Amino acid sequence: MSKKHSIWLFFLLLTSSVFAQNTISIKGKIIEDTSKLPLESATIYITSVKDSTIVDYTISDKNGNFTLSTRKITQPVYFKVSFIGFQEYVQKLEALNDSKDFGVIHILDQPNDLNEVVVKGQAPPVRIKQDTLEFNASSFKVRPDSNVEALLKQLPGVEVSSDGKITVNGKEVNNILVNGKPFFGKDGKVATKNLPSEIIDKVQISDTKTKEEELAGQAASSEEKTINLTIQEDKNKGLFGKFSGGLGTDDRYESSGLINYFKNDQKFSFLGSSNNINSVGFSMDEIFDSMGGGRNMYSSSDGSFNIDGQQFGGGNGITKSNMIGLNYSDKIGKKMDPSASYFFNSAENENDSRSKIENLLPDNKFTTESVSKTRNVNNGHNLNVEFEYKIDSLTTLSIRPKLKKSNARYTATRAQNSVDEFGAALNESNSYSNNNVEKVAFENSLYFFRKMKKKGRSISFNFSNENNSDESDNQDISSTILYKTLGNETISRNLIENNDDINDKYSTSITYSEPITDSLTFSVGGRYTWNKSVDDKATFNFDGANNSYSVKNDSLSNYISSQTNVINPFITFSMRKKNYSARINIGTEITRFENFSNYLNENTNLDKDYIFPNVNGYLNYRFSKSKSFYLNYRYSVNLPTANQILPVVNLSNPLNTIVGNADLDPTRRNGFYLGYNNYDYATRSGFYMYSGGTIYNNQIVSSTVYDDSAKRNTTFENTGTTYDGYIGFSLDKSIKKEGHTFKYSIEMNSNFSLSKGLTNNQAYEAEAISFTPRVELSWEYGELFTITPSYSYDFSKTNFKNYLIDGLTTFVHNFKLETTSYWPKHFVFGNDFGYTYNSNIADGFQKDFYLWNMSLGYNFFGDKLLAKVKVYDLLDQNVNATRTITPTAIQDIENTVLRRYTMFSLTYKIEKFGGKKKNPWDE
Repeated sequence: MSKKHSIWLFFLLLTSSVFAQNTISIKGKIIEDTSKLPLESATIYITSVKDSTIVDYTISDKNGNFTLSTRKITQPVYFKVSFIGFQEYVQKLEALNDSKDFGVIHILDQPNDLNEVVVKGQAPPVRIKQDTLEFNASSFKVRPDSNVEALLKQLPGVEVSSDGKITVNGKEVNNILVNGKPFFGKDGKVATKNLPSEIIDKVQISDTKTKEEELAGQAASSEEKTINLTIQEDKNKGLFGKFSGGLGTDDRYESSGLINYFKNDQKFSFLGSSNNINSVGFSMDEIFDSMGGGRNMYSSSDGSFNIDGQQFGGGNGITKSNMIGLNYSDKIGKKMDPSASYFFNSAENENDSRSKIENLLPDNKFTTESVSKTRNVNNGHNLNVEFEYKIDSLTTLSIRPKLKKSNARYTATRAQNSVDEFGAALNESNSYSNNNVEKVAFENSLYFFRKMKKKGRSISFNFSNENNSDESDNQDISSTILYKTLGNETISRNLIENNDDINDKYSTSITYSEPITDSLTFSVGGRYTWNKSVDDKATFNFDGANNSYSVKNDSLSNYISSQTNVINPFITFSMRKKNYSARINIGTEITRFENFSNYLNENTNLDKDYIFPNVNGYLNYRFSKSKSFYLNYRYSVNLPTANQILPVVNLSNPLNTIVGNADLDPTRRNGFYLGYNNYDYATRSGFYMYSGGTIYNNQIVSSTVYDDSAKRNTTFENTGTTYDGYIGFSLDKSIKKEGHTFKYSIEMNSNFSLSKGLTNNQAYEAEAISFTPRVELSWEYGELFTITPSYSYDFSKTNFKNYLIDGLTTFVHNFKLETTSYWPKHFVFGNDFGYTYNSNIADGFQKDFYLWNMSLGYNFFGDKLLAKVKVYDLLDQNVNATRTITPTAIQDIENTVLRRYTMFSLTYKIEKFGGKKKNPWDE
């Protein structure tokens, strides 16, 4: 053994010895005094007698046993055991210098029948109620200026990934509420990234339920989770927020503001931003704010941010954006619960792109290269409103309208050419397009629910509508040359397309539920759905004499409509036991499918009738409070679109002529998902495994024939059985010693698929599989320093059948290192370093790049002001080159990206809660 290795070994043994000397273990067993049964998920915790600070805690296992490793304590402490419905057990200890076995601890029942007992004094760090896991926020130490996301990261079983996805015990969180109400959308990203952790009282986690499941008290059919953040009573009345502005090199700038006014149930929030750094604007990270590329996303993610279907920031190229948002929630009397949010978003994006595509054919291949320059200006409005009105104690009416309106102008210049394997020219094109689009979308959901006097008996009525209207004027000036046709055919266009697309959908249903036993419920109901879409295109060529687009082009004009009428009677059986819940829904879909086209003054009608079964169900089995298995299955049928089934020619693309196939059959889908979750609160370790996929029968695929100039003629065919799926697992553990925390996470994800299609009248298959192992470590040295290295390896392989090549493999390495230092006092120093390597990317595209972001901040004026200097892409290495493998092509693309800039910013925080905190400006 070398001298260097010996020194490291000695240091490791010395460190382990020091930890061992300062660590003790306490253990015992919790049982119910009356039944003498073990008590699972009781909270065992130690608090300081002096100031009630929580020293450490754990949870009892299914046998009532607990073991808690903690540091030696020389001061007096309380040893406590808490569980809802039972009296709190308290024992005072003068010190804890040695390991201790408490033996069997008997917990007494509460002398009342209340579902939840309000215990005066300190709340335990964790409580497990019937279907809700509740964390006491004050029990988890975070920095004073931390946001809610930082608090969530401290909760056992809660993981926040680098792209902001939150999971609880391996299950994804898709709904985040503040005091039971949405906060700028139910996905909750604005809340977790911007609300200060110090105002949070409880973090309540439960299974995500539909409105019907919520009102009927049914078990959740979803595998996903909901987080509800409750506000501390003394912080639920006041004004708080922050404003930030920054100027940088290369004319970069950023500004944002978030202000909240809370008055008990009434809440108003306003946010706004303006920037040209591809950012949503409002703070997404306490170190780097909204700066992308580092801890705000993994690898080369574009940094986009989605709230209720509306995208902010990110995208390819450089984006200038402006955004305003308003959020409102209230409780009017005892019956009305209104909430609303509004967004206005304005964005201007510019991007230069180049691509190289290898198009795969049965006997050969050809290559298409292109360069483009685009500019997109978009303005959008998004209004979401929710009303819940309790008519009486048994009857509830819920109304949820949504309105979206946007207009956009898109201009692009593009040059493209294709060559065969030997470099001979096949075709080339040059084009300029100028598109103006206006979109209006209105959705509404009305839900009426009535409980009957008999427990479990209910009747519900639902009505929903979706109305979408898109109007666009698309100017196309292009020239396309086909070199392999006689005389080198040239297709020249100077035209404008006026498109009027309308899609209306109305659905109504009624359901009656009757309990058969205390745990089994039978439901019967029916649903009617009407859906109609219209695609009306009128094309006009340019008339030089009149200097206007006034000559009708009949070959590029058409009118297509499609209508479906579906009657769906169904029955449902629901079972809910202590350890499991299950539901199966069986129905029949009776469908009338009507399609119409008018092209070149010729009418085409195609009507079809279908009767299909509809089946879906789930099973959720809980082995214990923190260990469960979930399975769901769905059988459904997808109809072809009007463009796929109507035998009408579409000549919109000079290089691709499309015609539908009237003999298409619907696609049958069998989808499943299963997941296993196991989190041990006592050891703070979790293991999660999941798998899912879909098997398709009669999947509709493209059938493409290329001529000698690589011009395509495309129709659609049904193919045999295909599938896609995924499987994965994750393992994580948190270890706390002496105020320091070490975490590790190991993940493995795999995707697989079988695709089929036809090229040049020959059937092909593409079988793809990918593996992505990922490891992340994190070490928090008290409140002074945090270091988080991570590595992922993305391997993919595609095997082809009936192609010139048999297969292709590619892999991507991603390494990332995040460090944050809070020393010296008032300073915050952050570094995000990443390295990405793409294999097999085409010549002329950069295979690898480094991205290093740095931030230095200083808090002053009572920590109300924060001055920062941030550097993006310190090494000036950032690129955006990606490779995508599809069943028919290998595509390499490079887009414009942000390059190195420095930003100087200043942030001011406002906190006035209930008049108890003064603003420094007023002092």
